[in-house]
Amino acid sequence: MKALTFSLLADPEARLDLSVLTPVSLTGLTALEIAKLRVGTGRDPALVGDVFKVTGKDANNLVLDGSSSRFDKVGSGLTGGSIRVTGNVGSQAGRKMSGGSLLVEGNAGDHAGSGMAGGRIEIQGNCGDNLGGPLAGEVTGMEGGVLIVRGRAGHYAGDRLRRGMIAILKGCGDHAGYRMIAGTIVVTGRVGAMPGYLMKRGSLLFDRRPEQLSPTFVACGESDIAFSSLFDQFLISEKILDKPLLGQKPGKYGGDNAVSGKGEILFRRGR
Repeated sequence: MKALTFSLLADPEARLDLSVLTPVSLTGLTALEIAKLRVGTGRDPALVGDVFKVTGKDANNLVLDGSSSRFDKVGSGLTGGSIRVTGNVGSQAGRKMSGGSLLVEGNAGDHAGSGMAGGRIEIQGNCGDNLGGPLAGEVTGMEGGVLIVRGRAGHYAGDRLRRGMIAILKGCGDHAGYRMIAGTIVVTGRVGAMPGYLMKRGSLLFDRRPEQLSPTFVACGESDIAFSSLFDQFLISEKILDKPLLGQKPGKYGGDNAVSGKGEILFRRGR
């Protein structure tokens, strides 16, 4: 059965809320019923049929065939099944996901993976600020799942991360792991200023020594533990990386001692 496919008819004139386009929301609906769903956010809101041509029948596997930075909340609330986007998306992609998979073949905006609790998001391009981070007023950010960015991420990636793993493969902006509660962030490529600032627990894993670290972190020498090699094996087996990240006996910083000082930054020595 062919995947339920939404082919973009023309560039949208206003931002779209595509949170309604999930397997659980569309299962059992006819093509006509789907076409009448509201996705616009303005005074005269657009319907699915105004923006997309709908084909296919397999509602458990969705394809958004198009690209727009105005595609907001793609995969928001996803609980199972899969969504694939052939281009770029806007803000809050995969927000509050608890299962399933979201694949974005282009770039994503701010707050991708915000509040996700499970499932897997893979963004093949770059993403904006606050990757996996909370919206204003929220206490925690990402609470589970796996979030992969194969390009570069903006500032404040992993803000208030509580659980789960974020992997960023071409570097990130400032304050990665800001206010981390727990969880794991992997970064290959250049890391911006002040990674791990105000982190309470959790692990930041880098392929090089961070350049601009807060003075409230303490150098702890070499970390001679089995974790680094086991985690390298995990990253390779999951096809997140194709070579070891940390290697044997990575360097370590402990902190942030401005708060509880129980977090760690591990990095490959010699880079």
